[in-house]
Amino acid sequence: MKVEKAKGKLGILIPGMGAVGTTLIAGICAINREMALPIGSLTQMGRIRLGKRTEDNKPLIKDLVDLHPVKDIVFGGWDVFEDNVFESAFHADVLDKKLLEDLRPELEAIRPMKAVFDKSYAKRLNGTHVKERNTKMELAEALMQDIETFKEQNNCDRLVMIWCGSTEIYIEEGPVHETIESLEDGLRNNHKDIPPSMIYTYAAVKLGIPYANGAPNLSCDIPAIIELAKQTGSPIAGKDFKTGQTLMKTILAPGLKCRALGISGWFSTNILGNRDGEVLDDPDNFKTKEVSKLGVLEEILEPSLNQELYKDLYHKVRINYYPPRGDNKEGWDNIDIFGWLNYPMQIKIDFLCKDSILAAPLALDLVLFLDLAKRAGMSGIQEWLSFYLKSPQAPQGVTPINDIFKQQIKLENTLRYIAGEDLITHLGQDY
Repeated sequence: MKVEKAKGKLGILIPGMGAVGTTLIAGICAINREMALPIGSLTQMGRIRLGKRTEDNKPLIKDLVDLHPVKDIVFGGWDVFEDNVFESAFHADVLDKKLLEDLRPELEAIRPMKAVFDKSYAKRLNGTHVKERNTKMELAEALMQDIETFKEQNNCDRLVMIWCGSTEIYIEEGPVHETIESLEDGLRNNHKDIPPSMIYTYAAVKLGIPYANGAPNLSCDIPAIIELAKQTGSPIAGKDFKTGQTLMKTILAPGLKCRALGISGWFSTNILGNRDGEVLDDPDNFKTKEVSKLGVLEEILEPSLNQELYKDLYHKVRINYYPPRGDNKEGWDNIDIFGWLNYPMQIKIDFLCKDSILAAPLALDLVLFLDLAKRAGMSGIQEWLSFYLKSPQAPQGVTPINDIFKQQIKLENTLRYIAGEDLITHLGQDY
């Protein structure tokens, strides 16, 4: 496969420069100054096996494929508050204050552009740093102008956009989303089922820019955007960063299934105190996240095929806003399982994590892999990036893969294919 060289500067554009976005930016600054390691990032620290097991050939992923170097990344973006990245990161309270002070000059230099925002899609936010236009199409055009200006001012060779903003209210796919023409008509007529995230998506994809959706919003996984992405050569990936509790589910559920152990109930609750937790405290926004989280077990366990083990599975997900916790999310799972002769057992997991610390390396990998896909001439849905996402996109008529180990195989074989290496099928003693 012919892949264009990763030259010049890569611009990373982030709608939503809150906890996740600023943690990513500060992290890259710290890594480039050799103050920290990029732990959690496969593009920076992951290895991949090539050839037979007997050859013991396991290079770094970044040595196998031509990924853009992080030292040549430029950041920009939009936010509903005008705080610069240092101020926003300080208020998010994810990273150590001394680290932020050491990085202060670099972070203060990055200021968000005015955001596209509509309070009706995120009722708990009171955005003050927002664009004012008559139509959603005019807002999209304003974003495209922002993008072109940013690229020119920062001398960027290429751009990638990744949504790190809040979860919007639940919206189902409808007629306005079916074709490029219907979407553009909806933008001109301020259709209610076109949320701000979709306006960003349209602006990026219209310009041929790769786009990733880190929230469960209905932004890029609609027929109109998928078709537009093919026309403009834009790789897209969505949706919702797979970080804490869902990461645990996609690790544990495949293990239980492969050992043919039954599950009668899986109760999941979260407490979270950052901006994301505040937004999700509204029922309409929570529903969007709930749908994203609930679908994981259904696909992995396939209850219709494994009725004796999973047909009566009761799956419940709760998210509770708890301000004292800040970005330190706690995901608690109670799993009721049963084994030989229907004997009951329990598994309990209490995962205390920093949500943005887990999300930042995923965001980095997504943008670098999407840029690689763009240079390799790959457009439309990038299913091989499902590894990073709670509710991954798949081609129409195809069931998404949620099993993280199957996702890993698909990711690694895609990288081998791009690099011109043999795929690994795990057949035969040498494999």
